[in-house]
Amino acid sequence: MDLTDTILEQTFVYRLWQAPFAEQKFAAVLANNDLERAKRVLDVACGPGTNTHHFARSEYLGVDVNPRYIRNARKRHGREFSVADVRTYRPAISERFDFILVNSFLHHLDTKDVLEILVHLRSFLTEEGNVHLLELVLPEERSLARLLARWDRGEYARPLSEWRGIFTQVFEPVIFQPYPVGAMGVVLWNMVYFKGRSQK
Repeated sequence: MDLTDTILEQTFVYRLWQAPFAEQKFAAVLANNDLERAKRVLDVACGPGTNTHHFARSEYLGVDVNPRYIRNARKRHGREFSVADVRTYRPAISERFDFILVNSFLHHLDTKDVLEILVHLRSFLTEEGNVHLLELVLPEERSLARLLARWDRGEYARPLSEWRGIFTQVFEPVIFQPYPVGAMGVVLWNMVYFKGRSQK
């Protein structure tokens, strides 16, 4: 773990870094879903509860491997959080989720691990449930957004076509929507929102 990773593992620093952009990153989910209809939500790699407030009316569980994040999230939100590695986490069959959120986590993992996690998460979905994936895109052409994607502590930002290929190996696509995140009219990151359901 390098110095940047170590610093961002600190809850306050992580929240300060994410705060200006968290709502922009989540906007695609809000635009395409009525969150009041979500019954049971699993927030994977939830950090210090960055997105928890969006699910005030849902039964909610946030999981993250960082105990500091989870302690902070419990204190701030008073919801259910668990220190867990999603690769080994297994809910009871009666506790499946109709809304699984994975926000900006998969670009930290190689393709083999991403596919294993997505297959694992697919088994958590209810019959009518959906997975919601928000991910950092590596632009094809040189730009500030491409440079920042390269500097991100996640080593596996991928082009849009590669994300599509990975996601659709495991889930039937409902929405595949690229979108920019930025400030003062400048695109800082390119993102993609994928909503998928279990393949029939």
